[in-house]
Amino acid sequence: MRRATQCLLLAMFGSAALGCAVSPTHTGHLLQEMADLSRLAELPDVPYKTVQFSSFDRRSNSPGGPGWFANADGFGGEEIPGFEAVLKQPDDNGVGEYLICDVEGPGVMVRTWTAGITGDLRLYLDERPTALYDGPAQDFLLNPYGVLGRGSGADEALLTVTFQQRQSAYCPIPFARRCRMVWVGDLKQVHFYHVQIRRYDSAKTIRTFEPEDLALFGAELQNCATVLRHPGREYPLTTKTLPAQLEVTLPSREQAEILKLDGPLALERLALKVEAADRDLALRQTVLHIICDDHPWGQVQAPIGDFFGAAPGINPFDSLPFTVTPDGIMTCRYVMPFATSLRVVLDNRGEQPVTVTGKAWTMDYEWGEKSMHFRARWRVDHGVVGSSRAPQDMPYLIADGTGRYVGTALMLLNPCQVTSLYGSWWGEGDEKVFIDQEPVPSTFGTGSEDYFNYAWSVPDIFEYAYCGQPRNDGPGNRGFVTNHRWHILDDLLFSSGLAFYMELYPHDRVPGMSYARIAYHYALPGTTDDHLAITDEDVRPLALPASWQPVAGFGMRNSVYHAAEDLVPATADTTQKQGSLWAGGELLAWLPDRVGDQLELRFQVAADGKYRLHLGLGICYDSGRISTRLDGESVSFAGQDGVLDLHDPHRVMARQFGTETIDLAAGQHTLTIVFDGASEEVVEPAIGVDFLAVQQR
Repeated sequence: MRRATQCLLLAMFGSAALGCAVSPTHTGHLLQEMADLSRLAELPDVPYKTVQFSSFDRRSNSPGGPGWFANADGFGGEEIPGFEAVLKQPDDNGVGEYLICDVEGPGVMVRTWTAGITGDLRLYLDERPTALYDGPAQDFLLNPYGVLGRGSGADEALLTVTFQQRQSAYCPIPFARRCRMVWVGDLKQVHFYHVQIRRYDSAKTIRTFEPEDLALFGAELQNCATVLRHPGREYPLTTKTLPAQLEVTLPSREQAEILKLDGPLALERLALKVEAADRDLALRQTVLHIICDDHPWGQVQAPIGDFFGAAPGINPFDSLPFTVTPDGIMTCRYVMPFATSLRVVLDNRGEQPVTVTGKAWTMDYEWGEKSMHFRARWRVDHGVVGSSRAPQDMPYLIADGTGRYVGTALMLLNPCQVTSLYGSWWGEGDEKVFIDQEPVPSTFGTGSEDYFNYAWSVPDIFEYAYCGQPRNDGPGNRGFVTNHRWHILDDLLFSSGLAFYMELYPHDRVPGMSYARIAYHYALPGTTDDHLAITDEDVRPLALPASWQPVAGFGMRNSVYHAAEDLVPATADTTQKQGSLWAGGELLAWLPDRVGDQLELRFQVAADGKYRLHLGLGICYDSGRISTRLDGESVSFAGQDGVLDLHDPHRVMARQFGTETIDLAAGQHTLTIVFDGASEEVVEPAIGVDFLAVQQR
């Protein structure tokens, strides 16, 4: 490892810093790894294999076989229990004991995840007869440090943030000889889970985790949390030299080299900004090539916006390797070492001129036999038919050689016309990762959102150090969707090859999908993969259908949709906005003057019965807060205290909000929307109302 990096980590973490660590490896070292991207660029001194234990459907036991796309993976009542073994058959109450994992030899638990597991969990380390943890399974899987740190002397407030990232937790728990985990519960109840473990060979010496580690290594814990909470601000630069300034204007169909470096060095950080008349299109049609050591093809080949993990468009987020800011500056912190040369080339495949500015920081680096090139090669499939009746494995990377898998980004166009989560969801499919020609994948997941660290197909915009969903247009999961996950602590080493697939498995049959993805990895020179050159067709403009109508299927069965403009009085202070996000291509924009202004939507119900109401609303920079009343009585559309905040400073999104089941009589009803104010930066608020759906239960 480079000496400059060693010294910087010493300053951050003290004498146990990476590169200067003493044996055995312990919790403090692993906390340092969590915020160190430079270590990924070299093969470790002692290799390991990261494996995943999960509740995947055990009928999926033969690649391409009859059960390969089986999907009973944690809802309860599976044909084959989703565990390694049945340890104790269910008692009269239906409660049994089941083995999650039993790993012998030195290792580290690096990631846990659950969508809401029931029952209890027992964790045993080494050959100790007493469980390190024995309690609710969900509490442990969502935040191991949070439950293990109670009473340890550690800062408990610190343990509740950063290390839990959405439905997952990155809380390294090392063990010297064994890790055994048992679930105690009812198989008829939900039990979704992932547990990822690094497995070392016997040459690795590890000090087993103790709860007191969280206080003993309090400085490492604090430093790690500081960096992971705000990577764009807190992640340190090794170099003290000024960055190279980059600027080029590319005419249509032209290429330009914007940076050339002689090695050995490493590109430590790269920040770029794209400007064009149609910036979103330029971000897809300007292809970034980073070419190391005179290779004929770039180790990095991707549309510039997709490479930074937020496309299409500028969708701000802050993560450990990538940050995208609202002003359009996109920063990469994956370290890119090279032996003799590095070139950054931009290729404008579009019809408009594009200006790219930026900065590049380099760091000293000694190229050696363990040094690897950083690789990020984009691929896309247009016109895909997604179907639950015909799931398919989408290849992300098939590599032959030696390296380390460090991240995934998915950029999806989903034109589904169902407006609810149940029906518009595209990601029932599991990740399947084969390491070194193994016959079955050592990483087998339970759903695409589970892989990306969330659950239940939610459309929420979220960002964490290791994962995020910076774009999800809606309603439901319709439109453009972007997910990413970075494998930093849970990196996947391979010595002879890797094959990474993700099933495409939507609820509905959806023609016309576009499925783009990047598999970020490091590899030794000589590693080959299945990359194909990017074509003009690959980067053609993408758009949602200009005019679409909601479909009353799946979660919206028995619904009658009403366009908002058909329900409001002609005297209402409204206008129309056009766009492919909105049903019928139009959105009713209500222009309230003051707090308390009201907009009435009058609708008919054909028969007495139980109903749910669903409002299709716009979320954007100039919107505000609303509350709702039905026939003069307060009614909640899933808002806190009955209030929905429809303001987002950076995105335009469509969302559907629903009531609980209510009794409605036949005849006319009035839904009243009340304006409850807006943020100070909103000068002329506009409340976007797309549709009202009346669903009979």
